Amino acid sequence: MHTVVVGTSGVTASDVLAVARDGARVELAGEAVAALAAAREIVDALAAKPEPVYGVSTGFGALATRHISQELRTQLQRNIVRSHAAGMGPRVEREVVRALMFLRLKTVCSGHTGVRPEVAQTMADLLNAGITPVVHEYGSLGCSGDLAPLSHCALTLMGEGEAEGPDRTVRPAAELLAEHGIEPVELREKEGLALLNGTDGMLGMLVMALADLDTLYKSADITAALSLEALLGTEKVLAPELHAIRPHPGQGAAAANMLAVLKGSGLTGHHQDDAPRVQDAYSVRCAPQVAGAGRDTMAHARLVADRELASAVDNPVVLPDGRVESNGNFHGAPVAYVLDFLAIAAADLASIAERRTDRLLDKNRSHGLPPFLADDAGVDSGLMIAQYTQAALVSEMKRLAVPASADSIPSSAMQEDHVSMGWSAARKLRTAVDNLTRVIAVELYAATRAIELREGLSPAPASQAVIEAVRAAGVQGPGPDRFLAPDLAAADAFVREGRLVAAVEAVTGPLQ
Repeated sequence: MHTVVVGTSGVTASDVLAVARDGARVELAGEAVAALAAAREIVDALAAKPEPVYGVSTGFGALATRHISQELRTQLQRNIVRSHAAGMGPRVEREVVRALMFLRLKTVCSGHTGVRPEVAQTMADLLNAGITPVVHEYGSLGCSGDLAPLSHCALTLMGEGEAEGPDRTVRPAAELLAEHGIEPVELREKEGLALLNGTDGMLGMLVMALADLDTLYKSADITAALSLEALLGTEKVLAPELHAIRPHPGQGAAAANMLAVLKGSGLTGHHQDDAPRVQDAYSVRCAPQVAGAGRDTMAHARLVADRELASAVDNPVVLPDGRVESNGNFHGAPVAYVLDFLAIAAADLASIAERRTDRLLDKNRSHGLPPFLADDAGVDSGLMIAQYTQAALVSEMKRLAVPASADSIPSSAMQEDHVSMGWSAARKLRTAVDNLTRVIAVELYAATRAIELREGLSPAPASQAVIEAVRAAGVQGPGPDRFLAPDLAAADAFVREGRLVAAVEAVTGPLQ
């Protein structure tokens, strides 16, 4: 099994995906253990002094003015975890929780948190045992970290609360730890706060969304090309010299992908035949501009994610010169903004895909295709309601595109009077990514059927490869009406699992 070694300088996006989705093992680098021990010595020295130090010998948030005596500090750390583990609602997905835990471990291993090495090792042991704390949908405002979600994870470290075992059964955390020979930790000064105070949940969801969107943007280029073929459009608008004079990188990549899919097509270039048109509709002609803008948004989001993956997010932090200083680095604004940006881009990509699907189904705009791609229009409804489903998904995505990061709500007796809502931005982006997958699947279903209805004209080799692969996956071609939901589900899986991109790349080589 692949092993990810966590050092002091952060982790990569591929590390997060390996641990969160693929179950990779986690090990602590020797440099991380040394940094943990050195920072802990600083915290222990401060804890022994009579002067109060925030997070070490005081309360938290609006209660930071109280100096806590030494005999109550273990109770203080235990209490902050218990009281902050206040999430509600449905359980969060296993991969999100694993990313959350791994990214908190990443910051702990930086040596800036003051956590003991044995606590960090126990965090790694939980991940390696496949023990996943129960974390709930609601509870984070994306400031002072993803407090409630991280608290539920820290609660499991203490052997309290509930967690999911490797068999995916939820049981008391104490039982699961005992079964795997993991000793619950007793938190000491600074440790409870250090385990709760980060942007780890929203960052983990950003990393996974970027991975999914990378496949989906390639998939959208493919379905746009298929729709262009089915509508007998022209590929001339995809010429590299046209995109070179407006040099947005994403736009050029999207146009190049579409051109690669359409190479050798016998369907393109017929826009001057029986029903002449000077130009294709915007949803066809401007596909690279829309998809390209989304790609460039992803590039910015990836830059933010990489910076955050290299960060140590905690408050207070232990500095190399021995100071323990309060700061505001836990504020999730940088991550929250790009999560919202991505939801906007995804909604627009879905919107333009739906417009192409509708054009394929409308006999007045499809240039010779039967109404709704039906076998016997009137007796058969064809794909009429598939487009309704697609429209409903797009409508929801437009609502999900409303920014969460502009909706700060004060908390903690006005001490935390401006928050990022980054967790909420991440949660709605996950839904948007799911919906985008389904929208692209419906366009794929319609476009492949439409191409097959163009008798006497040969699609591009890449398009033919898609048709053959999607039919082999259980998505049926033209014919009388049938129970449609299974076909749409099969198309969804075909896109979601990356098989659409794989089918094209087997012909074209790697897409951009």
